[in-house]
Amino acid sequence: MITQEVQLTAQIAAVPAPEHFTVAPAEIEGEVVVRTDYLGLAATYLELMRADCHLPIPAWQPGRRVGVMAIGSVLRSASPDLREGDLVQSMSGWSTHSAGPAASYVKLDPDAYPDPSYHLAQGPTAYHGVADVAKVGEGDVVFVSGAAGGVGSLAGQIARNLGARKVIGSAGSQAKADYLVDELGFDAAFDYHHDPVAALKELAPEGITVFFDTVGGALYDAALEVAAPGARFALCGSLSTQLGAAADRFPAPDRDAALARDVELLPFSCHHTPDQIAAWHRHFRTALGQGRFVYPRTVVETGIDGVPGAFLALLRGEYRGNVSVRLV
Repeated sequence: MITQEVQLTAQIAAVPAPEHFTVAPAEIEGEVVVRTDYLGLAATYLELMRADCHLPIPAWQPGRRVGVMAIGSVLRSASPDLREGDLVQSMSGWSTHSAGPAASYVKLDPDAYPDPSYHLAQGPTAYHGVADVAKVGEGDVVFVSGAAGGVGSLAGQIARNLGARKVIGSAGSQAKADYLVDELGFDAAFDYHHDPVAALKELAPEGITVFFDTVGGALYDAALEVAAPGARFALCGSLSTQLGAAADRFPAPDRDAALARDVELLPFSCHHTPDQIAAWHRHFRTALGQGRFVYPRTVVETGIDGVPGAFLALLRGEYRGNVSVRLV
């Protein structure tokens, strides 16, 4: 069978562009053949485009299919574990079809969520970071950077559901900050372009006790300045410094300053165990059912040719929440 897949033409050294991608035919065969219905997009994919990738998964290689998470429908199966029409999730990447052993696909409950794109939420990272790493609980004052993005928009709501007294978010525009408060239930939010230290001092005069950081850079520094003694910093990413050399993309946090302020730095991996993924889905389904959660998402409808453009638009900050593509 022939599929159309997105391939990397060259690894990046600076800013990705449309010419870094091409769509090409490829022959596939396997125990199970799946039609791709939804593709996941995430800002972390930017790191996978680099030869010196520092994520715990292999970097994308020129001439090979790119992308990670996908959801699709089984077209053919020679396995008793999967049948035609089953909804499945895989790490098969950006292609119109995929094929492989049945064990490489996870069968999904089609009735678990309102539509299949919910399965592509970046919730395992958000839930693990908030619940297990930062251990958010009653009375915490939580600051989430990059709060309008796929991870941050979930992290703030999880913190609220776990009993945080106040949840503050930062975003890249006032419109996004308003969205966090008006639609996602954050207690307060601000545009990080306007003096984040002053904003945090005004919104959390008593200091923050938890910082969930997806951005790094100036927002990390600002959080450190307003941290209460004993604050926990769950360090998820460094979106503000993703371009440049490895040292620039992953700047070492100021540990001396954190120690002086009695702040606990808690970096964690976004590579999750089955238990962490299951914990997220239990929380997600329960909170949705109780009306305590809004799933912030953008679903882009396009053909396979439009997937690279959707990814680049995500990197430019044009979308809110978790972003996926529905192939049409």
